Amino acid sequence: MKDYKETLERLKNTDLEEMTEDEYKELKAAEMADMQSYVDAISKSKVPEVMYRKGRAVTDLRMMFESGPDAFGYDKVLYHQIMPGDDEYTEFSYGQVRDDIRGLGTSLIRLGLKGSHIGIIGANCYEWAESYFAVTGGVGVVVPLDKELSDEELLNLVNMGEIKAVICCQDKYYDIFKRFRESSDNPLSIVIGVNKEEHEDTGNGLYSWNLLREDGRARVKAGDISYLDARVRASDLASIVFTSGTTGVSKGVMLSHRNLCCDVLIAQTYLEVVPDDIFFSVLPIHHTYECTCTMIEGMFMGASMAFCRGLKYITKDMQMVHPTFLLAVPLIYEKFYNTIQKTLKKQKRDKLVNTIFAINNVTSRVGINIAKPIADKIMAQFGGAIDMFIAGGARVDPKVLAFFRSMGIPCLQGYGLTETSPMVALNPDHWKYMRNDSAGKLFQFTECKIIDKDEDGNGEICFRGPQVMMGYYNAPDATAACMENGWFHTGDIGHLDADNYIYITGRKKNVIITANGKNVFPEELEEKILRSPYVEECMVWADESSEDRHQRGIYVTLRPDMENVRDAIGSRADDEKSVMLLITGEIDKLNAGWPDWKRVKHIILKKGEFNKTTGMKIRRFVEENKTAD
Repeated sequence: MKDYKETLERLKNTDLEEMTEDEYKELKAAEMADMQSYVDAISKSKVPEVMYRKGRAVTDLRMMFESGPDAFGYDKVLYHQIMPGDDEYTEFSYGQVRDDIRGLGTSLIRLGLKGSHIGIIGANCYEWAESYFAVTGGVGVVVPLDKELSDEELLNLVNMGEIKAVICCQDKYYDIFKRFRESSDNPLSIVIGVNKEEHEDTGNGLYSWNLLREDGRARVKAGDISYLDARVRASDLASIVFTSGTTGVSKGVMLSHRNLCCDVLIAQTYLEVVPDDIFFSVLPIHHTYECTCTMIEGMFMGASMAFCRGLKYITKDMQMVHPTFLLAVPLIYEKFYNTIQKTLKKQKRDKLVNTIFAINNVTSRVGINIAKPIADKIMAQFGGAIDMFIAGGARVDPKVLAFFRSMGIPCLQGYGLTETSPMVALNPDHWKYMRNDSAGKLFQFTECKIIDKDEDGNGEICFRGPQVMMGYYNAPDATAACMENGWFHTGDIGHLDADNYIYITGRKKNVIITANGKNVFPEELEEKILRSPYVEECMVWADESSEDRHQRGIYVTLRPDMENVRDAIGSRADDEKSVMLLITGEIDKLNAGWPDWKRVKHIILKKGEFNKTTGMKIRRFVEENKTAD
């Protein structure tokens, strides 16, 4: 279809419901031609890192779940979940999930929610996933909500997102939103409880998720085609995802079906995913990282997804379901690494094992894995089937990546933002193309430019591509501030090398400008400080305005890793001065390699926890994070 771009342009502003049947068919054919053009370009790519070309042309999220049973089999397992009261996984097939989605979608339309914004909140579960696809598959716009937010913050998002209904995957959220619904100063009119056995009050908008789904399935079977015939446009808004930055200011990122479908199509070219793979879901599913890279990517590639019951169940659940893929934040992998190293050290095997792993880095490249017997015993605690660790959300210590790779487990770092659906770069899964110090290789069809470069060549990173957001919901000024001619200005500082690998230095808004005008990126210093075994967490900041010149300069507030501190200095770990002496020695080693204007001049040992976002990032502009208390 050579003129598909003209067709898309001609019909882009035509209301879907006002289109004739022929016009809608023409639109969908043009959208399919658009996506097929990406598939064809991937198949012909000359980029060596593009090693996998199994992607299929999918125009929207509805087509993704509707085509799954035909593409991969009606009985192929899609979701694994431990149901309440059970201690083993229950399986849900592609066909069953599609039928559930159709049923739920039919009931949501019958409730008058066509075209509405519908929130979902609660722990990771198959009901959350089915609700997401039911809403985006022909009902309205889905708004994933952060379950860790306060009542006040949730009510604020109901108003900001113009949310008419909320699906609650846990009873405590049902009670919260039921209370919101009783007030007249917000748009919420319907609350649906996943765990409710009966509709509480149908006349007052309080419903059981299971009863809605089953009633909808019965109606579909009886001939109701209101959802089956619902129309979806690839370029239309699919999801509003509210960011939770370290500044505490939320913005609603608008992502289209096309944004999300293009992102998962392009991502799989660097990374082999097959139908036998099982993604292990541990990160909060409302985050775009988990939602796109685990839930949507898994369905797109015909894989399955196992839901973890929570962080304290990670090991037990992995040993039961034997996942092959884990996507997590660096903190999780660093905890894995530290636990393994501490165990080896107690067994007095750390030097021997680490030496074998280092040698394996070389031998494995010629097909000889000398670390396998040891690695298999270590990886048994993760289920014994892991083929891939993927780190995102923040920079990961290169030594952690290198350690797991030396065991024969590819451990990859990727890069993205909510505003880019989220992926824009990923380290390919072949050792030849992995770079421990890079956030990843720029995706195909994605442009990157670096603006306002400093003397070291670092500047603000900007992207343009099919996965870049539509803008911020009801926030034209915020959109204009970061979008220019399709280019999204990330606020991240870094550079792009000759091979299109991205390197991140820090955040533009976090940069410290020293008294002599030099720029210091706190993230750069923090990454190196965190390599010390005696530092659990830290935040670098500066005071250049104090009247007392002795109080000026760069500070680090940090929480010591007391277990390692105790191993190093024994009972003296109970003496704060002794701990400070140990930490000061670590900082002095780092300062020796930095110019004077970059050196840490002040150390504060923090007794309590840092104030963090729900994504577990330290809030930089909260005064309590600069103090010892």
